[in-house]
Amino acid sequence: MKLLFLKRPFDFAFSMIGLIISSPLWFIISIAILFEDGFPLFYPQERIGKDGRIFKAMKFRSMIKDAEKNTGPLQAAENDPRTTIVGRILRSTAMDELPQLVNILKGDMSFVGPRALRPSEIEVEEKTGESVPMENIPGYYKRLKVLPGLTGIAQVYAPRDVPRRHKFKYDLLYIKKQSFLLDLKLIFLSFWITFRGKWESRKSKF
Repeated sequence: MKLLFLKRPFDFAFSMIGLIISSPLWFIISIAILFEDGFPLFYPQERIGKDGRIFKAMKFRSMIKDAEKNTGPLQAAENDPRTTIVGRILRSTAMDELPQLVNILKGDMSFVGPRALRPSEIEVEEKTGESVPMENIPGYYKRLKVLPGLTGIAQVYAPRDVPRRHKFKYDLLYIKKQSFLLDLKLIFLSFWITFRGKWESRKSKF
């Protein structure tokens, strides 16, 4: 049995518990960001949710102020020079995404699902250098049939630097195979990667 009816109650209860347990970390992270680079502490981003609905995803700020002023929306690279010292720690442990527990509590996101993309995000073809809108990549619209997730098959298993068209294949596999037990497995693996500080690694996270 897939037990998908448990998904939303689990998301609500686990995000509430997570917010309570992680509250001391919120304070420590906020002080660290403030001392290194000042305000703002948070970085809100427009993201695309289920059925194409736009919502604001909250993250702790891990980059310098106005990091995208001259580039526009640009996915962070490994050892990105825009990342602050505190930000490197946050990104390697995924602690920068703690505020998204609020998005999960509200129902904008789930703990597990495809990664929420930005409306203006593009893919740059390595061979041609051509900019390709995300909606032109096969599998894009099928991803919108489910809530985006804090973690998922693509987030756990796909190298960070592979093209989106390959990551979308992982997302479509999740949509096909999704079950409550699969969600629990991916959440467990995500905690393991966080513990090891391997989220930013381009190589195997395990």
